[in-house]
Amino acid sequence: MFTLRIWDLPTRLFHWALAACVMGLIVTGLLGGNAMFWHFRLGYVVLVLVVFRLLWGFVGGYWSRWSQLPLAPRHVGAYFKGVSAHVFPGHNPLGSWSILAMLFILGFQVSTGLVSDDEIANAGPLTSLVSGSWVSWATSWHKLWGKWTVMSLVALHLLALIWYRLKKHQSLVPAMIHGDKTLSVAVTETQDRTAHRFLALLLLALSSMAVWALLSLGT
Repeated sequence: MFTLRIWDLPTRLFHWALAACVMGLIVTGLLGGNAMFWHFRLGYVVLVLVVFRLLWGFVGGYWSRWSQLPLAPRHVGAYFKGVSAHVFPGHNPLGSWSILAMLFILGFQVSTGLVSDDEIANAGPLTSLVSGSWVSWATSWHKLWGKWTVMSLVALHLLALIWYRLKKHQSLVPAMIHGDKTLSVAVTETQDRTAHRFLALLLLALSSMAVWALLSLGT
């Protein structure tokens, strides 16, 4: 058996930061009122995190890169049939597609929030840049279908973790805390050195600047 570093620190911090922000968005969105102050700011943070993860998928740790996601139909089909002999040190096919779906939905949900207006006290910072019909559609999506889609994805994610623990006797959470997995075969370890982490900080700063520049368009 081999204990290997699979998840680099930036990927792990991204995962938990995104989880905390999404839960915060759900709670503040349901509470409304004064909680919307934090709802907006958590949304901005989520957008920064999504942009960072998109970039990190090209230069990040080995198993965090888009090129390592087993997205091919043959991988997905074999995985569902339980006949795949392929070892998935990183994300399995189902997890890979779940990541893409989560990033897309969260990015889209935040984008609609930027141009939403409840016509009471809260309006997105970019509502002045789009037509009234777009504002109306974005608001409707953000408050109804978008909200329930995000909540459904979160619920499915949690149920998947429980299913893996009870049915496959695999606990996926510890590896996302300490970064290591114990595998039956030796595979390429991810990069997780100091220089690598500084690169992540640089990308996070660039992502923050990009989102700040976007929000500034509405002022």
